[in-house]
Amino acid sequence: MKKNTSFFSTLKQDIPASIVVLFVALPLCLGIALASGAPLFSGLIAGIIGGILVGAISDSSHGVSGPAAGLAVIILTTLVTMPFETFLLAVVIAGIFQIILGLLRAGIIGYYFPLSAVNGMLAGIGIIIFIKQLPFALGYDGEWKGPDFYEYMSDGSTFTAISLFFEHITTGALIIAAVSMGILLLWELYLTKKYNIFRLIQGPIVVVVAGIICQLITKSFFPQYNLGQEFLVHVPVASGVTSFFGQFTFPDFSQIGNKEVYVLAATIALVASLETLLCVEATDKLDPHRRITSTNRELFAQGTGNILSGMIGGLAITQVIVRSSANVQAGAASKVSAILHGVFLLICIAFVPKILNLIPLPALACILLMVGYKLAKPSLFTKQYRLGWDQFVPFIVTILGIVFEDLLIGLALGCCVGAATILLRNYKNSHFLHMETSAGEKQVKISLSEDVTFLNKGAIIRELAKIPSGTYLTIDMSKCYSIDYDVREAIEDFITNADDRNINVKMTQPIGKSASREAIYSKRLDKWIYALPVQNKPSKG
Repeated sequence: MKKNTSFFSTLKQDIPASIVVLFVALPLCLGIALASGAPLFSGLIAGIIGGILVGAISDSSHGVSGPAAGLAVIILTTLVTMPFETFLLAVVIAGIFQIILGLLRAGIIGYYFPLSAVNGMLAGIGIIIFIKQLPFALGYDGEWKGPDFYEYMSDGSTFTAISLFFEHITTGALIIAAVSMGILLLWELYLTKKYNIFRLIQGPIVVVVAGIICQLITKSFFPQYNLGQEFLVHVPVASGVTSFFGQFTFPDFSQIGNKEVYVLAATIALVASLETLLCVEATDKLDPHRRITSTNRELFAQGTGNILSGMIGGLAITQVIVRSSANVQAGAASKVSAILHGVFLLICIAFVPKILNLIPLPALACILLMVGYKLAKPSLFTKQYRLGWDQFVPFIVTILGIVFEDLLIGLALGCCVGAATILLRNYKNSHFLHMETSAGEKQVKISLSEDVTFLNKGAIIRELAKIPSGTYLTIDMSKCYSIDYDVREAIEDFITNADDRNINVKMTQPIGKSASREAIYSKRLDKWIYALPVQNKPSKG
């Protein structure tokens, strides 16, 4: 029987999850806008469009889109020399570029990243989330930049947060953090496993409500523990309808001929598309049902979202792993959760911004601490280690690169190491050597693999050099589809000198050759044509 997948069939899972994502996305939208040097409202616009429009077009079951920290540095650098309205034009053009990439089916690029690097990306982001949220959970009262997975603090260092952890501990924040973490652990370890009702009422939602209550209680009865405004969410409050719509900004189309706009647009499109494709890969891995997202459709959805976001004053949009992972962990069943989070974000900003401004940052930070832990839990490291060094090393390298540098550098390093392990494995697996003695004669058989490339040349030459004198050598090509010319030439050179070493060489047929033909080849090089792929063989004249 086909499972019911209608809109209403998953609402009981999607509504609570959407509220969780709302409370995670809200400070991220504001924080990234602030870190980018853009108006705060632009971050909120991007979050709303990323939820409603992109969520509706995309077929990702758990992906949540919005402004991403990966573009914050690009935007910040740009806005120093470029008006915000011109930047919005670049966002619109970047969206057009992304739509073109989707139509050209360029989304397949996302599948060429090794799984070890993708897992390393998830773990690295989880570690950064955890490190970055400690100061906010315990009372950091500096310039608020929003609890995101990559904060652009004074020196851009991830471990700046460690010093803030020791230097800024506020009693009021510590109380709220302790209550929040206690609720999350109680929900995670006991209540959801014991009672089904608590699977519908998500722990993060309770944490936010409890945080507001704690804040109101301390304000009324224990003012010495009350948190100041710097510890609370900051949502712009409009005085009326005119004031609300007055916060929208529109692109400057008079700069359509500016070459710098197109360079910026191409940069935004490239970085945003890459982050999106990687997030899609990672989010699909987190999906309990292992559903596969259409990457080409995702690029189209992101492009459409960026066009609209740029048109009304929003930041550039990508799919974001922090929100997406929070969506998965909150129990979302479909993309309805992402859409609803955008709807709720719009409602909250338009109608209840003052209530949102009562939410303490320590409570939100604790929610993200739990998200970070789940992304980088110790069992993941154990699992990767047990898979072998070819999986563990790229995994660790990716984590180190992300934690100490940034997302793209870490992923690039992980992919390079992953590619190196593939080459090493290919180098080792070019052939199989079997030696035996029969009737006083030394017999050696070298079986070549299906595809032998120039990378295998060194290993094969080294193996042939070890063949002792007076040996009967069989080079078995029965499994070969193709042999690179470099390898063929190396074996031909060996055969040429085999008589001098008293080595008798014979060669078996390559795959695809008729069994009726002779099985022992001459030493002439032109016979090597049989080792080429079948479709490349010339017809006999």
